This record gives sequence, structure tokens and C-alpha cells, in this order.
Amino acid sequence: MTTPFLNRRQVLAATAGAAATVALPALAQEKFPSRPITLIAPWPAGGSSDAVMRAFAESASRTLGVQVVIENKPGAGGTLGATAMVNGKGDGYLLTQLPLGIYRLPHMQQMAFDPVKDITHIACLTGYTFGIACTADAPFKTLKEMVAYAKANPGKLEYGHTGTGTTPHLAIEEFSEKAGIQLNPIAYKGSAEIMQAILGGHIRVMSGTTEFAPHVQSGKLRLLATLGSKRNKAFPDVPTVKESGWDTITESPFGIGGPKNMDPAVVKVLHDAFKATLDDPKVLATLDRFFMPTVYMSTAEYTAYAARTFAVEKATIERLGLAKKS
Repeated sequence: MTTPFLNRRQVLAATAGAAATVALPALAQEKFPSRPITLIAPWPAGGSSDAVMRAFAESASRTLGVQVVIENKPGAGGTLGATAMVNGKGDGYLLTQLPLGIYRLPHMQQMAFDPVKDITHIACLTGYTFGIACTADAPFKTLKEMVAYAKANPGKLEYGHTGTGTTPHLAIEEFSEKAGIQLNPIAYKGSAEIMQAILGGHIRVMSGTTEFAPHVQSGKLRLLATLGSKRNKAFPDVPTVKESGWDTITESPFGIGGPKNMDPAVVKVLHDAFKATLDDPKVLATLDRFFMPTVYMSTAEYTAYAARTFAVEKATIERLGLAKKS
């Protein structure tokens, strides 16, 4: 009488086991993404970089169907995003902005990551416009006049930048060397802090991104020069540093990256979503507000750019005598 009952239990057990066998691969192949993605912005909240990254995140969220959450990690010249991400799982749920400093600072000090070997470069999206601005009441109105003032007052003219080894810092150090002047650099955690300092009268000159733009337009600041190869279309009357007489050009594309060894299929999903943000009117409006151009590079192009830039930055750091001691 018990045999049919035992057979039924055996049948049920076998059925359940077969179902589990089918379910496990299905779970392992779960569609990406299925939960929120963290995107690190390695700058303080409230600055131009933060605003742009939030615009990218909001737009990509709509394409991906999950929320892309911004996490601010300011300090260390914008490298804390890469530092926090480098030991991640590489499953696509932890990403970071990749500012130019991540290719430079490893040549200056010991870092927890190699920007070429330890990072998957997903897509380049935009770039910073850098400039040298001063308070409206500064005793100089052009870059040449600022150089003359600095020569008459060596070491007394202070300028703010976004951290030791960042692009705004090294661009001015290189310019100062070529101009034969000595400036007093003061490091801040990001553009928002620099703006508070210069608008509050704590510093007279700043080197930074176009966070200064609305204050130049309102007359509170004066833009002395931009650092790109061409004049900025928003300030067509403002010369570049090179046009002013010193051969210094600084341009800084940036994009999105993840840990090394990411699944190519996951990388493609993320690449396509962030590339699509460059067609989003809200994103383009945010870029325009901070005078940032679109600078798109595919995954392959961005990866090649990273290796090339890492080598170029090494040469620059060695030329400026800032290379770390071996």
C-alpha cells in the first residue's frame, strides 16, 4: 500500500530538482541591468561637474530602465572614483567619471589603480573648457598685464585650483614656467569651492572649468584667457593662452568607466545608453550651460585614448619635475 505513495514522493522530488536545475542558469543569466547602478562623481555636490554627471545619470536611467544614482566622492584630484571602483565586481553596477587626472596622478604618487590596466573605458562623452579668471577689481585686465603684475610681486599673487596634480593646477604651473612668473597655488576640492573663495574675495585669480562663466557674464569676474586650442564660442573675444603669447594648450575630455574585465555585453548596454544621452535635449542644455562640448569616443576609441594619454601625461610630469620618486 505504501509503494504508490513513495513513488509519488519520488516523482515530486524529481520534478522539483529538475525545476531547480532549470532555474539556476536562468538566475545566473539575469538581464542587465536589473537594479540601480551607482555612478561616482569624484567632485563635490553643487559644482558644474556634479550637475553634468547628474544630467547624464538621469538621461541614462530612462534608457536603461533602472535608476543611475550619483555618489559624490570629492578630493584627491578627482581620483577617488577610480580608487573606490577599481576593486569592484565589474558587473556594471559600479561606474565612475574618468577625469584627466587619473592618467596623471599615478605618475606623481602611489595610487591604488593603473588607469589603463584596471579600468574598462566605456564611452567618452564631453570635456571641460578651462580658463584663467580674476576678480573684476583685480589690478590687471589681460593675461599679459597679470604676468607683469606677478613679476613685480613674485609669490604674492594667489590662484585657486581643483587640487594638486589636477589639470587646472598643472596647466597654470606650466604656463607660469613659460611666462617666468611665480604664483602661489591654493588647492580646493572642486569648482564649487573655488567659486566661493574667489567671489568671497579670498583669492584674486582662479584656474578652473567654466563654472566661472555666469559670473563673467554678470561682471563679477573677468576672464583673462582660455586654455584650449581654440577660443570658446561663448567668449569669442577672449584669447587663448597661446594667442596671448605662451604655448600652453590644455584640453580635457572625460567619460564613464568601470572596473577591469567587464562582460563585453554589459559594456555595450552601458555604452549605448550613455551615447544616447548625447541626443537628449536636457543633457545638451546642461552642457551648453557650462560651455562643455560633446566629445564622443566609442569603447575602443576611448580605450586607445587612455593608453595614449597615460604616456603623454608621464612625459609632462617628468618635464615639470613632478614625477614620484621610485
